Amino acid sequence: MKSILQKLDFPISHFLIFILLYGVTTFSIWKKYEFSPSSMIHFGKEYAEQNKDKMPNKAIVELGEKNDLGAGYDGQIFYFFSRTLSDFSLDWPKGFDESYRAPRIGYPFLISIFGIFGKWFSIFGMYFVNLVLFYFSFLALREILDNENKYLSIFYLLSPFALGSYSVLVSDTVMMSLVILAYSFYLKEKNILFIMFSSLAILTKEPALFFFFPLGLFCLLQKRLNKVILVASILIIPILWHLYLRITFPNWRAARLTDFIVPLEGILTYLTGLKDFFSKPFGFKDLARELSRFPLLILLLLGFYVLLTGSKKLGNQFRLSILLVFFMVSTASYYHFWSVYENISRMFTLSIPLFILLKNENPNSKSEYYLNFTLIILFLFLVKIIFIQKTQNYQIWL
Repeated sequence: MKSILQKLDFPISHFLIFILLYGVTTFSIWKKYEFSPSSMIHFGKEYAEQNKDKMPNKAIVELGEKNDLGAGYDGQIFYFFSRTLSDFSLDWPKGFDESYRAPRIGYPFLISIFGIFGKWFSIFGMYFVNLVLFYFSFLALREILDNENKYLSIFYLLSPFALGSYSVLVSDTVMMSLVILAYSFYLKEKNILFIMFSSLAILTKEPALFFFFPLGLFCLLQKRLNKVILVASILIIPILWHLYLRITFPNWRAARLTDFIVPLEGILTYLTGLKDFFSKPFGFKDLARELSRFPLLILLLLGFYVLLTGSKKLGNQFRLSILLVFFMVSTASYYHFWSVYENISRMFTLSIPLFILLKNENPNSKSEYYLNFTLIILFLFLVKIIFIQKTQNYQIWL
């Protein structure tokens, strides 16, 4: 595998892989919904009707099925919040849990820069922010890696989790990209850019802290107090935003996220349900959907094994970051995460660059075991997107 990737490791092949992978995914989804770019946002009828003034004309709106109000998916949340910023108003979207959604204003902020020119420009911005930040972070990661390890960056480009996040236009790929760009600025000692990108990453999604907390902690252990102060300063903007939320939304509480932490409940419930599934008749597509999360469980166990390999003195910053990511995955509830492939798979997004950075700093680490297995998950994800994923009931919003 290493020799194959090294042969592919030159700029034009990187760009072609990126265009092919993301182009095929985009085409496969668009063609199911009249080639409308709004289809990847997954507007739900319930939320569209509550926020009519923010809806773009002729957008795809999902109607849902029995016992489903057409709630859509998370991409719409970032769109609706971005429209408030684009309109320079405080008219926040209706129907969403502010405690869980409002803190993640980083991605809507980036989208809103485009949305000033109109609602369809907001949709364009969602694609632009995802794709451009991801590709530039790929280039930044390559620059960070030693020459003999630059080929590992292809795993970043082929991440099934970054692709999965993009396929529903949510924030995980954006968060990861901002983290890698921020770390690149940190190494180059471009402190202002580091603070800006790090703060934006945290405001995009909280798992960014899984990278920055170990970074600050190891600076403290090394008694590099100037670096500790630098890393700590990235919390100023997020703290100010949380203070604003506390004033604006009386029901807001930072502890809301702890409601989703249920140690091993998600994994055990999934395995129990898998056992029950095989006791009944099932079709191929049903089997594919049920088994779609099982490779993630194998990947999690494989990741824990990899953390035990290599020198125990090298790469511990990244080891701790990975452990924090895996803690999040292991404590994720079944209802909110392990019950849906898209929800639980996105939790692994940051693990790809972390295992790459671990391998770069600790050559004897077996990170390649983890990274190679993600290529199997990528293949399965593409099969799902192209052949298995069904078209939702929808209407054109007028």
